[in-house]
Amino acid sequence: MEYAKLGNSDLLVSRICMGCMGFGDSENGQHSWTIDEEHSREIIKRGLELGINFFDTAIGYQNGTSEQYVGRALRDFAKREDVVVATKFVPRSAEEIEAGITGQQHIQKLLDASLQHLGMDYIDLYIYHMWDYATPVFDIMEGLNNAVKAGKVRYIGISNAYAYQLARANDLAGQNGFAKFVSVQGHYNLIFREEEREMAKLCREDNIAMTPYSALAGGRLSRRPGETSRRLEEDSYAKGKYDATAGQDGKIIARVAELADLHKVTMTEVSLAWLLTKVTAPVVGATKLNHIEGAARAVDLKLTEEELSFLEEPYVPHALVGVMAQNTPTAAGKKQVWSLGKK
Repeated sequence: MEYAKLGNSDLLVSRICMGCMGFGDSENGQHSWTIDEEHSREIIKRGLELGINFFDTAIGYQNGTSEQYVGRALRDFAKREDVVVATKFVPRSAEEIEAGITGQQHIQKLLDASLQHLGMDYIDLYIYHMWDYATPVFDIMEGLNNAVKAGKVRYIGISNAYAYQLARANDLAGQNGFAKFVSVQGHYNLIFREEEREMAKLCREDNIAMTPYSALAGGRLSRRPGETSRRLEEDSYAKGKYDATAGQDGKIIARVAELADLHKVTMTEVSLAWLLTKVTAPVVGATKLNHIEGAARAVDLKLTEEELSFLEEPYVPHALVGVMAQNTPTAAGKKQVWSLGKK
C-alpha cells in the first residue's frame, strides 16, 4: 500500500479509501445490496491487513448503522491513532429550519450523534455531505470551526460541491480565521470526468485532496460489456446516473477490458490505476472481500502515458447527474446565502 498526505493536513492516508456505504442494516429492504455486521467486519479487517487505514462513512448511511459497524470493527481490529475515519453530515431538515435550529446547532447535534455511533472521541475528517442552500455558508463554516476548536474534529472536507462553492467557502474561512476544507469528495471516474473542468484545477492550485466517490461507476468499470450483477440490476440510483450514456461509456469500458487482458489483471485494477494518477485516494465501496483486495492491488499497477491516453480518448462530455444534478439554487428552490462575514 502507498500513502499520501491529505491535502493541507497532517493526515497520512492510504491511497485507497474504503467506502462503507454498503455496510449497515438495510432500511426495510430498501437497500438490498447492504451487508450485515459480520460480513462488514470481515471486509474491514481484510482492508486493514492490506494496509488500508482510511475509512469513509456517513450518518446518512442506513440510519447511522454504517457508522456503528465501522466504529465497532475499528475498535476491535485497530488502534485509534492508526486509522483515519471520515464521516459526513447532511443539511438541515425542513423541520429544523421551521424550528429555527441554526447551522451551528445542527452541526453540533449531528456531530455528537456520529461520535456516539462510532464510539470515538474525535473524527479525523468531518465532511459537509451536500450543499445546503437554505443555510448561510458562514453558519456552516463557523459550526465546523467550533467542532475543530472543541477537539471533536481534526480536519474538515466537503462533498458534492462546485469549484466556485469550495473556493468561496475557503475564502470565507480565511477571512474569519476558520478551519478550511482540506479535501473534496465528488463524482469522478473514467466514464464521468466532469470534475476535470474546474474542480481538479482548483485542487491542484490550493493543495486540496480529491477523494472521489463512485470510483468504479457502480461496478460498471469492473465488469466486461454484457456482464451484470445484482447491484447493477437493483441499484436504481446508479442506473439513473449511467444508463443514459451506456453506449458512449461502453467504448471506454471495452478499452479497460483490453488493458486488463494485456496486463493480466482485473478491470478494477485498470480503472483505479487510471484514477490514482488523478486523485489522492478514491473512495472504493466494498461488499465482498475481493472488492477491497482488487482495489488494493490497483495501487501497484502503473499504466504508461500511452495507456492512459488510450483510456481517455473516447470520452465525451456528460451532463451532471445524481446529487449534483440537483445542486443548484433553482433545483433546491433557494437562493444562495453566503453571509461572508459576522452578522
